[in-house]
Amino acid sequence: MVTLLLDSAHLEVALSATERAAAFHRDAIRVRRDHIVRVQLTDDPWTWLRGVRKPGTIIPNVLAAGTWHSIAGTDFVVVRGRRPGVVIDLSEQAPYQRLLLTTRHGVTLVEALRLDADEQAVPIDDMVAADTERRTGAIRTRPRPATA
Repeated sequence: MVTLLLDSAHLEVALSATERAAAFHRDAIRVRRDHIVRVQLTDDPWTWLRGVRKPGTIIPNVLAAGTWHSIAGTDFVVVRGRRPGVVIDLSEQAPYQRLLLTTRHGVTLVEALRLDADEQAVPIDDMVAADTERRTGAIRTRPRPATA
């Protein structure tokens, strides 16, 4: 799954080496926060695919990654398996009209976008862990793997 980084000005979609290769995309996707129009949660991101991939990779119900072009606009997609996802609609000034991503932290992303964020980028995974620790008083015992 992609790593989402959110600060007060940008949402960054950091891709793993495998995701970059499958999407034929070299860098992370950075979108200005004020270009985000709407965020929707979905249990089946596959139903949100539209248009044709160009460039990208698709293995039905396994992996869809890359740029999808349609009459409605250009989407950037990273969908893996049958996991829940998020659909992020963007303004016309953004490089894409929509981001379609698999993530289990969609609710946290929606909540974070509603709040005034700090200046420093924070991984969504860390926000989920901190929120869980705050609610349950639990302490994370496993070390987090390093992300590239």
